[in-house]
Amino acid sequence: MQPTFTTIREARRWASLFLQKHGREARVGDLLIENLLGWSQAKILAYEIEEFPLSLREDFVNQIHAHAETGVPVQHITGFAHFYGREFKVSPHVLIPRPETEELLLGVIEFIRSHKIDRPKIADIGTGSGVISISAALEIPDSEVIAVDISEDALAVAARNAEAMQADIQFYQGDFLNPLKNHSIDIVISNPPYISHKDKSGMDDTVVNFDPELALFADEDGLAAYRIMLEQLSTFEKKPLCIAFEIGHQQGVAVEGMIRKLLPEYETEIRKDMNGKDRMIFSFHKELRVS
Repeated sequence: MQPTFTTIREARRWASLFLQKHGREARVGDLLIENLLGWSQAKILAYEIEEFPLSLREDFVNQIHAHAETGVPVQHITGFAHFYGREFKVSPHVLIPRPETEELLLGVIEFIRSHKIDRPKIADIGTGSGVISISAALEIPDSEVIAVDISEDALAVAARNAEAMQADIQFYQGDFLNPLKNHSIDIVISNPPYISHKDKSGMDDTVVNFDPELALFADEDGLAAYRIMLEQLSTFEKKPLCIAFEIGHQQGVAVEGMIRKLLPEYETEIRKDMNGKDRMIFSFHKELRVS
């Protein structure tokens, strides 16, 4: 049975009740209305007694049903996601960016500013849609940014985002830091796959069924990516000044131990995210040589 709403308010109410009935977040309805109408949330609230456009009703109902029944993320329906105040194109080939990752980038920006690093060379490992690398290039003046991903499809999405935002990024396809052996890097930043395969069964279907497995799961209880990157960095003749990783909230001690073993010349700190969970590791070279 098709819903019979006519106004924006009625559409919002129908979507909210329908989504809650299916165990989904009611807010999704508003996000889809914002996208279909091209309006802000404030405008929707101000004009919610207006008629919901007849030409858009079928699309709206279909989108609500698709999300409720399959868990397809809103970002896959709309084709974009927000990160650090910007709108990025996304696809099933890339991880949908999370707010916690903005905190990782902010930590890197603060490090560069506090140490007055001129023209920093930044490497984003596992760039996905390019949200970290592109945001870094746009937020840090005169930075040189390199983005690496093993997925050709992900790099294509990132390249399109970089072009749309006029961000100057060097893209490389390869396994973590392998393509950068001959580069001199000041900052390494990465949000790698860090979920253990054994945790897959307990994950939300909006994530596990739609984000690429390559960007989510790692061997060795989710720690393999960190070990590989740290082993690669240990062979670099010139080590970066700062290494910044996003981590699973129970992985801090394990990753810190890897850094201590493989890169003993670094001092490491575990940082919490906005929800008070361990989410980031920052490692700083004990001899910060800023050129």
